Amino acid sequence: MIDDFLYGTAGHTGPTAEVEAAVRAAAAAEILPRHRKLAAHEIIEKSGPHDLVTAADRLAEEHLTAALTKLLPGSVVVGEESVHADPGLYDALGGDAPVWIVDPVDGTRQFVRGEAGFCTLVALAHHGEVHASWTYAPVLGEMAVAVRGRGATLNGTPIRSGAPAPGAVLNVAMSHPDYTTEEQKRALLGLRTDGIAARPCGSAGLEYLAVARGAQDATAFNWEYAWDHAAGLLLVTEAGGAQSTLSGAPFRIAGGNDLPFTAGRDESTVQRVLAALRAGG
Repeated sequence: MIDDFLYGTAGHTGPTAEVEAAVRAAAAAEILPRHRKLAAHEIIEKSGPHDLVTAADRLAEEHLTAALTKLLPGSVVVGEESVHADPGLYDALGGDAPVWIVDPVDGTRQFVRGEAGFCTLVALAHHGEVHASWTYAPVLGEMAVAVRGRGATLNGTPIRSGAPAPGAVLNVAMSHPDYTTEEQKRALLGLRTDGIAARPCGSAGLEYLAVARGAQDATAFNWEYAWDHAAGLLLVTEAGGAQSTLSGAPFRIAGGNDLPFTAGRDESTVQRVLAALRAGG
């Protein structure tokens, strides 16, 4: 079903272009009209002050759910807001139906502050493998698309992650160490070492895009929600980058990973970041 949808007679520019149009339409209808115009009652704390949801998140996810399942009959959606309401929906990642993994507003804190650093993330997965992804930053005017085995593009132009210069200091976006277990905190603090310049991450989707286009060397994250990582990990690998969990195994979108994990511009970068994480842990 996935192969027919992505690689069938419609070709590479058919279905992927339709998904891109659906993502743009959801942002235009539900996200951009609320950017810098959110009322207080449209912002709600979920688990705490660092975990926010807005009317834009909920309505954009509803918009995308209707549009994406129409494009691919028989598919289901695992979205951040729907799973918050019904955690059992996450199990669809291990089921037989194709799954659209949706983060309607990745970087909600930035969106609430009226900043440009947020994006909409959509990935299409089946049996635990991500086949295509879309990363859309509407205020920045950037749309990145990746299709497994066919590379990655930004606004229609192919991108490559490249590699850092030999011996260069690595620029790494990392999870905040305070929001994790003690063991993971120690591992993340291992990035504060010579040869690595670590900083707190912003929107995960935009951090992955920065790695894919060679503007940043790596990421290091300690949480594994599929909607934050599925799209970006495929984008990075299709741009020539690499990824790994702390154990050396690839990241699994259904969960159960050895955390933290990293994605980098090339395999050498990933190994340098893993070495620092293991030294910290």
